[in-house]
Amino acid sequence: MSKLVVFGATGYAGSRITDEALRRGHSVTGVARKADGLPSGVEARSGSMHDAEFVASVAKGADVLVVATPGRADDQGRRLVDALPTLVEAARANGARLAIVGGAGSLRVSEDGPRVIDTPEFPEEYKPEAGSHVLVLEALRELPDDVDWFYVSPAAEFGSWIPGERTGKFRLGGDVLVSDADGRSHISGADLAIAFLDEIEEPKHSRARFTLAY
Repeated sequence: MSKLVVFGATGYAGSRITDEALRRGHSVTGVARKADGLPSGVEARSGSMHDAEFVASVAKGADVLVVATPGRADDQGRRLVDALPTLVEAARANGARLAIVGGAGSLRVSEDGPRVIDTPEFPEEYKPEAGSHVLVLEALRELPDDVDWFYVSPAAEFGSWIPGERTGKFRLGGDVLVSDADGRSHISGADLAIAFLDEIEEPKHSRARFTLAY
């Protein structure tokens, strides 16, 4: 059993990762600005990942720090990338692994093709958040070897608007978008959580990004 601290535990990805972790018998501390309504068995903590003292407190004894928060700026203009130094220090202090739910924008459409965010089809209104996630991945790749991390880019279609089902069947990839025979790239929240917990329990992507889709 591992001790997980899930930042963004009430959100779409975070809540499903929390549920999957509980299903597998792990200890979970759920963190959110308002941590009401978390499942039974979760230690609920209300606070911000931008508060270094709070992060240090909730991270004590953790094996994995899960970050499942949006990349976009909060109401004070702070982005996920701005909290990364604090999260890294907390991971280092506890010998914990840093596990981040990212975005699909940084994936390439093919081995030698452009990134998804750079294609003409990518919606302009989503670029600020996607660009923030790109910065997070770039910062992770520059971290020294004493910090272990992994970063999961969901399929292109992923979110509360397309929740899907828990199937346990999907394909993994690296830095290239995974699509089906019809050219569609999608994954349910529950199946992303399965892949996420699989990586926590049996690490195969140390200091690396991976993606998944049907």
